[in-house]
Parts: sequence; structure tokens; C-alpha cells
Amino acid sequence: MWSVSAVVRASLSLSFLPRRLLARTAWLCLAGSLAGHAWALPSYTEVRADFRPSETWILSREGEPLQRLRTDSAARRGNWTPLADISPALRMALVLSEDQRFYAHSGVDWAAVTAAAWGNLWNSRTRGASTITMQLAGLLDEDWRQSGSGRSVTQKLGQAVAAQRLERSWRKDQILEAYLNLVPFRGEIVGIDALSRSLFGKAPHGLDMQEAAIAAALVRAPNASAQRVAQRACGVWGDMLQAQSFASRPRQKNSQNPSPDQGEHPVETVRCEVLEWQVSQILQQRRWPASEGEAPHFARQWLQRVPDSRKAAAVRTSLRADVQRVALQSLKQHLLELSGRNVEDGAVVVLDNASGEVLAWVGSSGSLSQAQEVDGVLARRQPGSTLKPFLYAQAIAEKRLTAASLIEDSAAQIRTANGLYIPQNYDRSFKGWVSARTALGASLNVPAVRTLVMVTPDAFFEQLQALGLRLPESGGYYGYSLALGSSEVTLLDLTNAYRALANQGLYTPVAWGSAARPAALRAVDAGAAFVVGDMLADRNARAMTFGLDSVLATRFWTAVKTGTSKDMRDNWVVGWSARYTVGVWVGNASGASMHSVSGASGAAPVWAEVMGHLHARQPSRPPQPPVGVAQQAVRYGADPVTGVPPESARQEWFLPGTAQAEFQMGGAGSQVAAGAGRILQPVDGSVLALDPDIPPSRQRVQLRARAGEARETAQWRWRVAGETVPANRRALGQGAQAQWFPWPGRHRIELVAADGRVLDSVQIEVRGAGVR
Repeated sequence: MWSVSAVVRASLSLSFLPRRLLARTAWLCLAGSLAGHAWALPSYTEVRADFRPSETWILSREGEPLQRLRTDSAARRGNWTPLADISPALRMALVLSEDQRFYAHSGVDWAAVTAAAWGNLWNSRTRGASTITMQLAGLLDEDWRQSGSGRSVTQKLGQAVAAQRLERSWRKDQILEAYLNLVPFRGEIVGIDALSRSLFGKAPHGLDMQEAAIAAALVRAPNASAQRVAQRACGVWGDMLQAQSFASRPRQKNSQNPSPDQGEHPVETVRCEVLEWQVSQILQQRRWPASEGEAPHFARQWLQRVPDSRKAAAVRTSLRADVQRVALQSLKQHLLELSGRNVEDGAVVVLDNASGEVLAWVGSSGSLSQAQEVDGVLARRQPGSTLKPFLYAQAIAEKRLTAASLIEDSAAQIRTANGLYIPQNYDRSFKGWVSARTALGASLNVPAVRTLVMVTPDAFFEQLQALGLRLPESGGYYGYSLALGSSEVTLLDLTNAYRALANQGLYTPVAWGSAARPAALRAVDAGAAFVVGDMLADRNARAMTFGLDSVLATRFWTAVKTGTSKDMRDNWVVGWSARYTVGVWVGNASGASMHSVSGASGAAPVWAEVMGHLHARQPSRPPQPPVGVAQQAVRYGADPVTGVPPESARQEWFLPGTAQAEFQMGGAGSQVAAGAGRILQPVDGSVLALDPDIPPSRQRVQLRARAGEARETAQWRWRVAGETVPANRRALGQGAQAQWFPWPGRHRIELVAADGRVLDSVQIEVRGAGVR
């Protein structure tokens, strides 16, 4: 069988034949060679089934659209639009512009083909022969597609064969519908749905005559200048008005001329100058954004983590539409209420405790942010105190502590390889001896650091790794500051780690799609996870810092923890109920500090509102303790200074083998003679360092002493002696406790009785820059 090119060459060698006979001869020679290739053209049903829009709709688990996201960067295609949903004006404009005999021919306009074949004997480019059906054949098979130098005679004749084949197996309405959905318009825009939404901001059924004329003009010259497009559109618009006027003329039964009283409808004058300005405006704007909806960041993650979803026009996800919208609205509303405090960004994530599925994912505050594309759910930030529950759970599991154990909240100087580490509480004050329950609930920093000293940074680092918190450095790199969240984590990983506590210490990754779920791993002892959850649910334990009636106190059972990073750059609240775990971050994507935004005023209101919505009609009851975990009554011995127990007696949970009925304050030392006094804090020989990141006016050293039997503490006075201390700063206060504003240098702190006797003294050194 001859090749296509050979047939064409042979046909062209017969140039001595008459023009019409030559075209017919070429056509008959090529028909046999091209018939087999044309036979492979797909059916209308196959073409429609294979059509893929360049955007994917992200649906909620209920099937509700939440986000439209572009997934094909090569071309911009909308949804397949049935012919009935396309403007009649556009159908008219396209037929008048591209193929006026579309409904009459069988795929090939022989008069046009004859002229084109003859013209190709003398010219390098074929013009004016393609019908809509032939153009569709070129769109369906790249062999017949126009190249940069135009279509060759071979391509033209190949299109003719394919067009006749299409006309035999497709209906006219199917041909026109497929053409309008597959034809390239301007730039990357393919198909009428993408064109209508990109240039005109409306669906294809809404195009008027003027817009239809512009669309038809773009088919012939997709990337032409606005002036050229307007000129061609002006001509198409005139043809449409003339055709419309002709169709609306009244018919006369007995006369070829209309009656005088039924004169012709005048054709509307087309103002091309106005149209040119309108075209230039339309071509300069894009009204169809690449992404729109309520879950842009989640949509990108879903399509990335569930690859098969990129092949579908719409995919169901794990999101709950109601929870997503409440989380987004709550975050935006609360950030508006914080306007003026230099905070504009936030993120929310909601996980199902049992399945690990994402029920809500808000990565940004949207228009309120200057960094809308930054996904706050995946951005790495310092978590502050939100790491403390894992630390206390590890210490309890290792039986280094119980929830009732007393830890001293006082000035601490911890020697490290880089010098002294001196942790401070959020309010720059100390509470004395407190239980682990109170230390965690009230988010006290010094007890957490003392707990990390027991556990060690390297062991705690391994614990965090087991919970899916992928820290970029080692435990030794962070040192004891790891207890206060000096590392960086993502909101998603942190929330999922809290979900492990909700599941009694069993860890599984976040679930995506229908992929097989890995087996749960034991990351935290079940008993320790239960006890820590009970501690975080205790509103009395956090009353010291947040009060009894804070926004964290939900009307149903929840366990929750706040966190604030250094210099108020990040504010977190993460907590769980019986069924859900919710994490919220508030801050600035730029890393700028917020102004007076604390745990209770930052992320907490958003967390409470989302959690309240989740349990509006669903109860959340406390979990049952694991086997072996039991409650016992505990009481505390009196403080040797104040004579009052540090905490009231209560019922407390214990792991097997750790139960204890009575707890005494440690470090009491030996008995003191009647009437004498002893300085407990600071310790003799201490070296203190001023923290340059803490305002000098907020740095204090706690002074504590204890009395003998006489307890004449009210008359005691504190004073400091040192060469660099101004005279007006040497008196420090009265009583068994006082606070000292530290001053660089070496000092002697004295405890003085009412009669002037020095009861005790300690030598200390303060290092750091001088302050005024």
C-alpha cells in the first residue's frame, strides 16, 4: 500500500489535468490509504469519557464541594459542557464564522476543498477549506493537526477522510459539542467552559451575542492582538445581527416582497471602535483563579499524598464541611478581634482520634494574611509548653514522678557545656513547692526543666521521635531548653502526637485516602498517657495560671494544653476529647512577635469554639483507666516556712507500684535552733546570669528563708551588700520571702533579725550587662 506522502506526490505530478478533476483524483487516491487511519478515530462516548478538566474539585466526605484546584499546568480546561448548556448565540457565531454549511455537508465542503487543493499546488499554505468536522478530526488525532507552518495537503486530505468518518458515526450536535469543548482559544485556554469563566467570568450558557462574537473570533486567531480580534469579532457580530434580522422577517404567502406595513427589520449598527476597547479589557484580565474555595492547603496535600485523585475531576476526602467552615470562620473572626496586637496568621487542624483522618485543615487566615500561600499546618514553629505533657508522661512511665509528686518551682541554675541555664516561668515569678499535676496544669517552666534533668534530653528526644515529632537536631543540641519547646515542629505532627495520648499512648500516622493503615505503635505507656490526660483535664490544676473559669474549661470532658514560644512569636493550644483532637496555632508567618497575646487570649478561643461545635450534639466522657491504674487519697506535709501544706489533700491516680499516701517538701535540711533563721534560696555560691531577652524590670530572684520554733519571721529584713550596688537598692524587703532585682557583680545577701543580728548570709555572683 502506498504511503500518504507518496500518494500526494503522485497526485501532484498530474498537474496537467483540469483543476476539479485533479482534486477529485487526489481525493480518490488518498481515500484508500487514509481510510484505515481514520477508522481508528474514537467515538463520541470515548472522547467524552477521556476528557479531563485541568482543575480538580475537592469534596467533603459528604460530597459537598470545598475547593477547586488546578492540577494540569499544560492547559486550562473546565468541565465538559453539553451543547444544551452552551449559549445559542455562541453556536450561531461559531457556525457563521467557521463553517456556514455545517448542517448541510457530510464532513467535507467540496467547493472549499477543491479551491484549497489547487491553491496548494502553488502556495505553501492551505487556506479556507477546513470544516468544523475536519477541525475536530485534527483535535482528536495529532496527525491531522496544524503545525507552525500551517496544514499540508496531506493533512488537509487526511482530515477530510477522518471528517467523513466522523459524520457517519457521530451526530451533528455531538460534533459541535465536542468541538466547542476541545478547541483551543487563547493562550493555555482550551474549551468553551474555560474561556467563558476565564475571560467573561460566567458559565457558557450566559454568553451574549457580543461575547459570542469575541469567542468565535478567538477560534480563528487565538493569540492575535486585541485590535485584530476586535476587527474579526466585529465582522462576526455583524453577520449574527444580519442572520437574526433575516430569520425574524415575516413570511408572505402570496408575494416575494414584504408588505409595506411589514418592513424589514433594520440591522443594528456595529460600533467596532467600542468593541475594540472592550476586547482589550477582556484579554487583559483573568476572572477565573487557579484555585478557589475553603480548603486550598488541604487540597494540595490531598492531591499530593493520594496520587490517584489527580486523575479525577472530583474526589471525596476526609474533611467534614461543617467543621472546616467553623474552623475557618472562627480563626478569621478571632484574628479580627486581635487586630492591633500585631497578629495576622493562624492555622487549625482537627483529627479523628480513632481513624486518624483529617476532619478540618485551615492553613491560613486567607485575606487577613500577607502570606496566604504559607501553610501554617505544615510550617515548623517552636511549640513552647505544648511538649510538657510528653515529658511528664515519660517521667511518670519511668516512675521518676507521680502526679502527686512535689517539685520545687524556684530559681534554678543548671550547669551545661555552654554555661549556666536559668529557666524562667512565663510570669517571671516562682510558686515554691507544687505537685506535678499543678506544674503541668499551670504550665510552670522551672518544674518542667527539673523533670527533664531526671529524664535527660537525649531520652526525651527519643520519646518525641516515637510520637512522630521529627526534630531536626539531636537532644544534646537542644539541651534542657527542650522541656520548654525550643525545637521546631509542625502543627499537624504536634496534634497527631496529642492524638496518641488520646489513644492511651498508641501512635499511628495521619490517615490519607484509602491506603492501608499501619499497625499502631506503643509510643507512651498507657497508664502514663491516662494520668497525663487526667492532669490536663483538671481545671483546678490550671487555676493558678488560667483561673477556674477560663476559655479552656469546656462543658464536656477535654484535656488541653497551651504553649507560647519565645518573644511571643507563636501561640498554641492543642487538646482532645473522647473522639477528636484539635490543634490551633496563632502568630505571624513572618516570625514577628505578637503584642500581649497569651495562651488564653490567642489560640484558646478558636480551639474552644471548634471543640464546642464538634460536641454540640455529642457527649464527651472521661476515659476509663487502664488495668492497674488506681486512685488513692494523698495529703501533703506543712511548709516549714509558712506552716501551710503546699496543696490540699485529694484523690490522685497512680501507676502500679507508685502509690503514696503522704508527700513532704524536700530539701528541708536539719533543725534550726529556736529563734534562728536559715536562708534557703539562693544557695551559697550561686552564679546567676541575666537573660538579655527578658526585660530587666521583669527579672527577679526569689529570696526564701525558714525559721526555728519562735517563727519571728515578720520582723526579719533582707539586705544585700556589694561594691556595685547603689545605696537605694540595698534594702530588699521583710519577712521569710522577698524578691530581689539582680545587679551585676559579687554580692552578699544577708538575713537580719529585728535586733540587727545577721541570722544567715550567702555569697552569690550575678553576670550580665549592666542595667539602668
